[in-house]
Amino acid sequence: MAKPVLSDPIALRIPEDMLADIEAIAKASDRNRSWVIVRALKYYLMQEGNDVLQIMAAQADVEAGNVMDLDDLLAEFDADGETRPIKDDAA
Repeated sequence: MAKPVLSDPIALRIPEDMLADIEAIAKASDRNRSWVIVRALKYYLMQEGNDVLQIMAAQADVEAGNVMDLDDLLAEFDADGETRPIKDDAA
């Protein structure tokens, strides 16, 4: 597997207790601090960061007019043409 292309170094200030945890994890896993921090960032980007990116993409779609009318969407799901009853007490 090819090594990823790395950026220029960046400076990062974090709370001392977090740094202590990062250093402890790095030592226990025989890695360096950068490896631990990059791995933590990867997990963030796969989870919460990905949610933010998907919301931004959806907002861009709406702004570009890439939307579908709700009735058209429901009709697409109802292949037999029957409509579904809507409950009045639905939230």
